[in-house]
Amino acid sequence: MIYVTGDMHGDLSRFKKNKKLRALRKNDTLIICGDFGFVWDDSPKEKRILKWIGRRRYHVLFVEGPNDNLELLARYPQAEWNGGKVREISGRLRQLMRGEIYQIQGKDVFAFGGGSREEEFADLLPPWARWELPSPEELEHARQNLAARGNRVDYIITHQPSRKIMEFLYPHHHDANVLDTFLDELRETCTFRRWFFGYLHKNKQIPPGETALFQDVVRAD
Repeated sequence: MIYVTGDMHGDLSRFKKNKKLRALRKNDTLIICGDFGFVWDDSPKEKRILKWIGRRRYHVLFVEGPNDNLELLARYPQAEWNGGKVREISGRLRQLMRGEIYQIQGKDVFAFGGGSREEEFADLLPPWARWELPSPEELEHARQNLAARGNRVDYIITHQPSRKIMEFLYPHHHDANVLDTFLDELRETCTFRRWFFGYLHKNKQIPPGETALFQDVVRAD
């Protein structure tokens, strides 16, 4: 089965104390919707934690959010996995790459990480902040992958929701960037069963098929 959850921010207790995660079986798949948070400082302690996560009996996959160390993530080797490119972190722990489509347990899963921060001053941003928003090449790669499948997938995994969903939940949210524009385009042009995202730190179902996740763990179907 495929399960999905929201931002973890490096909180290892989520793996150890969440009853739903502890109940996952061999070869199940857990997908985290951004701000994974365990790839941060490359310390020996961090490497031990990543090794522990990679040894879970289920696959652990994540898209990146703005509170992940994108510069450090970029050092991990890329590989092909289930039809798309991933970064191999440790064992069964992998990062899903922007614009890739994966065949996971018979389902097509489109992934697009990245996000934006709310810091007011540019000098407060970390050195990898320039990578938080997608490049034109990443956007074109995503469009081509989707077009090759008739713009149809089963599940969409992102960190941010589309701008339309943000405006629905927060009517005074007016900021927009290149990622907001792309996610609105994705919502209009792609047919999907369910779309999962983190970012908002809440668990909320938005009919008919979009779901905000934080600490809850849900089955994708």
